[in-house]
Amino acid sequence: MLSRVLVVAVICFAAAQSLTIVSRSEWGAKPAKGSTTLPTNPPSHVVIHHASSPSCYSKADCIKRVKSFQDYHMGPDKNYVDIGYNFVVGEDGNVYEGRGWGKQGAHAKPLNNKSIGICVAGTFNGAAPNAAAQKAVKDLIAYGVANGKIQKNYKLAGHRQVDNTDCPGTAFFNVIKGWPQWTASP
Repeated sequence: MLSRVLVVAVICFAAAQSLTIVSRSEWGAKPAKGSTTLPTNPPSHVVIHHASSPSCYSKADCIKRVKSFQDYHMGPDKNYVDIGYNFVVGEDGNVYEGRGWGKQGAHAKPLNNKSIGICVAGTFNGAAPNAAAQKAVKDLIAYGVANGKIQKNYKLAGHRQVDNTDCPGTAFFNVIKGWPQWTASP
């Protein structure tokens, strides 16, 4: 048992060492108009998205992209209180804090009250996100589990499994189906 705990601790330490989370203040987020604490906290589900947008490969471009997501979500078309996702990942390998840990998102209606939503900036029907983005998503999940921000027995799903959408793109969906804890029945 001790060796298993040590292995988990080493894996979590390694993930934390390579994980870069760009804070809301660092990317220049607008103040949220409100927030709701997740009723199921830590969340039991992780929902993966793509943004149906161009990808971003540098921190400067990814910051512009994340700001555009927040503008769209808080604008008249959606009228959300904030960006819908808990986190956004760029193909620069960085994670951008959206609503963050412990807050209910607006990303996958049937699961919003018990999940975190992680969106990768880009459109991934023909090709999956690059290795840096996929590693950032996995490291973020590992960090969340190790720090009690996500349940250890969480279920992983693609947005298309709970809504009529192609999100997170066919190529990316095929990749996440091979990740640990992906479930066919979220």
